[in-house]
Amino acid sequence: MDEDEFLLAVDALCDASQPKLSRLAAAILVAAAFGICHDSRAFARRFDIAHALVLRECAALSSELGLIELGTRDERTQRQAYRLSSEGRKLATDVGFSS
Repeated sequence: MDEDEFLLAVDALCDASQPKLSRLAAAILVAAAFGICHDSRAFARRFDIAHALVLRECAALSSELGLIELGTRDERTQRQAYRLSSEGRKLATDVGFSS
C-alpha cells in the first residue's frame, strides 16, 4: 500500500464512521487493518507522531468506541499492542477493506 492509497483509506474511514473518527484514529485503524502497524510505538515512529498522542487515541478507540482490542503493554517503553476488534473489522469491511 502506497501513501496515496493509505490516505484514501483514511479518508474513506473518516467519512463512513459514526461517530466521526479523527484522522489519527482512522489512520491507526487502517494501519492495523492492512498489517502496517500493530503497536503504538511502531505507529508513532512510522508516522512521526508523538507516542503519547497515539496512546491516547488507542485508549479512546478501545474503551470509548470498541474498535480495537488492546494487548500487552511494555512497562518501560509504554508500547501498547493492539488489533482490530470485531466491530473494527466490521467497519473496515463496510468501508471496503479488511484485515
